[in-house]
Amino acid sequence: MAATYKDAGVDLDVYAESMSRLPRHMHRTFSPRVMRSDGGFAGLFKLDFGGKLFARNYEDPVLVSGTDGVGTKLVLAQSLNLHDTVGIDLVAMCVNDLICTGAEPLFFLDYVAMGRDDPARLERIVSGISDGCVEGDMALLGGETAIMPDMYGTDDYDLAGFAVGVVERKRLIDGKQIAEGDVVLGLSASGVHSNGFSLLRKVVKDAGLTWEDRPEDLSPQCGDATLGEICLTPTRIYVSAIRTIQSHYRVKQVLHGVAHITGGGIQENLDRILPKNVDAAIDPKSWTPNPIFGWLTERGGVEESEMRRVFNMGIGMALVVNEYYAANITAQMESLGIECRQIGNITSGTGKVNYT
Repeated sequence: MAATYKDAGVDLDVYAESMSRLPRHMHRTFSPRVMRSDGGFAGLFKLDFGGKLFARNYEDPVLVSGTDGVGTKLVLAQSLNLHDTVGIDLVAMCVNDLICTGAEPLFFLDYVAMGRDDPARLERIVSGISDGCVEGDMALLGGETAIMPDMYGTDDYDLAGFAVGVVERKRLIDGKQIAEGDVVLGLSASGVHSNGFSLLRKVVKDAGLTWEDRPEDLSPQCGDATLGEICLTPTRIYVSAIRTIQSHYRVKQVLHGVAHITGGGIQENLDRILPKNVDAAIDPKSWTPNPIFGWLTERGGVEESEMRRVFNMGIGMALVVNEYYAANITAQMESLGIECRQIGNITSGTGKVNYT
């Protein structure tokens, strides 16, 4: 009997069913700038919209791009068979980087690699990506699904994403305006976000726990949620936060730097935007970290310095702003449901982040 692709682990009929489920999740993210090309080889996005470049009066537009994945948070999603929110994480990890430049998000593309085709699972993943794109105000323009038996386990999959935005060159946020006297505002994280899961999984395993457990030393703060549900809380998307500031102020005079707090924590990510003539003094007592971080410290015996280096510790985005506007920006963030606290100050120095 002649060998077939199906014999090798790839069923093209099932793949066709998977593809038929995805367009509706993409269409709900489309703006008038998207040119429909279902089934095409590439997504199409109009630059000229009603006589305006990118739908706004850009004079000197700069394209901004970023790519990322979700990491080993996917191991948790796969073990619990919960796939509806990791797509949000995927979009968040890309678009939160994008907006650090002040860019307007435009569109997103995803890459899903699976050990076997599973139309229902793929649809759940892409529905989450669609949710993230709606929240991030960007079009899910296209993507790619690869079925690779032997490369991945039967029920394994991996995700990667790619985001594109645009910013007016004179409105680019690059940290060069950061100066002594500025303050650092911390925007609250929704949880662990999408970093440090290799350490988190080790702590859970070493403690002899499962993701379905409700540890007594964590449940008072987290209610009836299981450990898995707590850790799968999707990464917060901060597009509305940055856009609110942009719409109320002349950004260069007010918002001097933005850092997405991912792997490396506050220290390593805020350090990336500091000029060499200033330091950032961060007070870790100025905010209360999510309960999961204290639990990880106690259960895993993880040193505080290691926790700060691996996790966001409750701060998902750091804004360096002119002190005069800090109170107003704080109130605006709170009105969006995002807890905002002054977590530090900018002092003279050599471009380092220090904990006080």
